Amino acid sequence: MIQSVRSVASLLLSTFFLLTAMGLSGYLIPIRAVAEGWSTFTISLIATGYAIAFTASCIITPRLVLKVGHVRVFGALTTIMAMSYLLHTLIVDPVVWVLTRAMAGFSIAGGYMIIESWLNEKVDNENRGALFSVYMVVSMSAVMVGQYIVPLGDPLGAGLFMVCTLICSMAVMPTLLSSAQSPQPLTQVKFDVPALYRRSPAAVIGTLLAGLIASAWGGLGPVYASQLGLSTAEGASMLAIAMIGGAIFQYPLGRASDRMDRRRVMIVAGLIGIAACALTVSFGVDNRIIFFAGMLFLGTVLFPIYSLNVAHANDHAEPDEFVEVSSGLMITYGVATMVGPVVTGVAMDWFGPHALFVVIAICFAAYSGHAAWRISRREQPTEDMRSDFLPMAALPDLTPQTAELDPRSDPAWGEQSSEEEDESAAS
Repeated sequence: MIQSVRSVASLLLSTFFLLTAMGLSGYLIPIRAVAEGWSTFTISLIATGYAIAFTASCIITPRLVLKVGHVRVFGALTTIMAMSYLLHTLIVDPVVWVLTRAMAGFSIAGGYMIIESWLNEKVDNENRGALFSVYMVVSMSAVMVGQYIVPLGDPLGAGLFMVCTLICSMAVMPTLLSSAQSPQPLTQVKFDVPALYRRSPAAVIGTLLAGLIASAWGGLGPVYASQLGLSTAEGASMLAIAMIGGAIFQYPLGRASDRMDRRRVMIVAGLIGIAACALTVSFGVDNRIIFFAGMLFLGTVLFPIYSLNVAHANDHAEPDEFVEVSSGLMITYGVATMVGPVVTGVAMDWFGPHALFVVIAICFAAYSGHAAWRISRREQPTEDMRSDFLPMAALPDLTPQTAELDPRSDPAWGEQSSEEEDESAAS
């Protein structure tokens, strides 16, 4: 295990720097926009620009890599990302920020995909699961570190944007100085959403709703914290606690879904989300203990529902179709992230900051209700058709290349897991 991690240490270091910059900018930019007096709708457009470019990059970057190679594209993308952060300080204007945030979204998605393709070349089916877990932990830790850098500086100054640029520049060094051979070309995104919907309606609708929820939270959660008077440290803690809740509770949620109809677990997850939002709206932020407990409670389902959707979709797919199905769901998720911030931004402008949790609660209600309706329309898959649930990072941004790293991309993975469980039971 240690030897396997050592072999990809430079790639993991690049990942850490890249996502630290992402976590820092993702928290800094919304609270700076609030301080500038911009409307929540305007801030939501900035988040939407990021989401559109991120999703587009998942389709365009593989084609760029085919033309000029991994190293050159990765260097260009990190340069564009650094430029976007500097432009935020040079031109403080909403329209410009929509464009510069789109630059960052395109670059981050492309950088993600290239690093993940390099990692995929370094793993085999024996260590894939372990390295995938390490990669997820590194990703989550980096985002949280970035968020906690914000309280160390002044959001109204240029210093934090410069720090973000420096961290972004550091991300390119371990990869460019690596002696490793360039990997195979990136996965070309293939998806047929109508066919995917016919195969698994609950997974597709659930993924759309998961994208709405995650994008509303990720894009406007910092705005909520700022408008309610939380300090930057408290706002960072709010985001981190929800992420930790998602990381901790993915496993029990997933194990439960492996033992029963996953749609029943979806129903429960939706109800938990509604209860967490109701708790937050009822008590607000006056009692910090109750508020942060509510954030932990919300986090238990905020991100894990995407993993539930992936597992449910693969219950109705062949083992060798995992990458195609997951890529289709990720693009579906990406489309939803373009809509979530705008809808939520309008609601927050009209009804106040707590409308964030009202919108999220409505999405959770739809998620739970649709899963309940699908139970009445279709029998659950038989035991031999069911795939295994696998926790994923509690992050709002994933790319189709992540599916290549996922252990389930190996058609024999489920059979290996079953054999290991049988051996454990026998012993």
